[in-house]
Amino acid sequence: MSIDALRTPDDRFVDLPDYPFAPTYCEDLAGYEGLRLHYVDEGQGPVTFLCLHGEPTWSYLYRKMIPHFVNAGHRVVAPDLFGFGRSDKPVADAVYTFSFHRNALLRFIERLDLSNICLVCQDWGGILGLTLPLDMPERFTRLIVMNTGLPAGEEAPKGFAAWRALNRATPDLDVARLVKGGASILSAAEAEAYAAPFPDQRYKAGVRRFTELVMLRDGDAPLTPDQAEGAEIALRARRYWREDWAGDSFMAIGMKDPVVGPAQMHRLAALIKGCPTPLEIPEGGHFVQEWGNEIAPAALSHMKLT
Repeated sequence: MSIDALRTPDDRFVDLPDYPFAPTYCEDLAGYEGLRLHYVDEGQGPVTFLCLHGEPTWSYLYRKMIPHFVNAGHRVVAPDLFGFGRSDKPVADAVYTFSFHRNALLRFIERLDLSNICLVCQDWGGILGLTLPLDMPERFTRLIVMNTGLPAGEEAPKGFAAWRALNRATPDLDVARLVKGGASILSAAEAEAYAAPFPDQRYKAGVRRFTELVMLRDGDAPLTPDQAEGAEIALRARRYWREDWAGDSFMAIGMKDPVVGPAQMHRLAALIKGCPTPLEIPEGGHFVQEWGNEIAPAALSHMKLT
């Protein structure tokens, strides 16, 4: 069954600041026939850094970290989720579910046969990414985690509830303005680069949908069936990271994140077996990868991968 989707014109991605990476595409992802998924694939080496973005960003988010990993002698793979970046964008909001995104990542890892993976994740990159080792634990050996969580049906905290309300009221979200608000160090051109994948509202179904998929309740309202499915997987993932994880871990926290702030991140750290004291980025906001020139070298040093 084909999925009606849009493809952002290539000219939207010309001359983006500090993003010299050649596009690579996967057009034969099992179960996603007819959809084209974009990913950055740079470097070669024993470790593959799998960099997963969240809402409403794309692989541009990792442009500062990728060179550090490559220059240390490793491979970096940074996919754009369907609905984001240079990947195809299904137009119907209902297409986007927790399992739609999660299964795409699982099939992508299998398609590229990635191994010795260092999972690098933030926001939805973590909500999804932290569940992936449940299905393929032998492929994951390291973790770099930033400003994310594993929600499993709790009531939405005030910061996230406000973000969800804003998203519901704004079907044509100003992506550049939003990202700039979560990373004050961005130039105007960099902020606009985050908006490059979305020429108009028709391309933003994935953006609109993500906040509705987060497994957090609106007050006393029950979880939706899709949220409930995600919450069950998240609970299993919590047990995995607490009891079964045997890899090396590194955490960085953007301390000025009003949505997934220090308190939530320290709770997540307590769930990750062997997680060291987090690196705190005092001026870092939600999109803490913008401080990647500090985070990436620290992570490489901690993991002795330099």
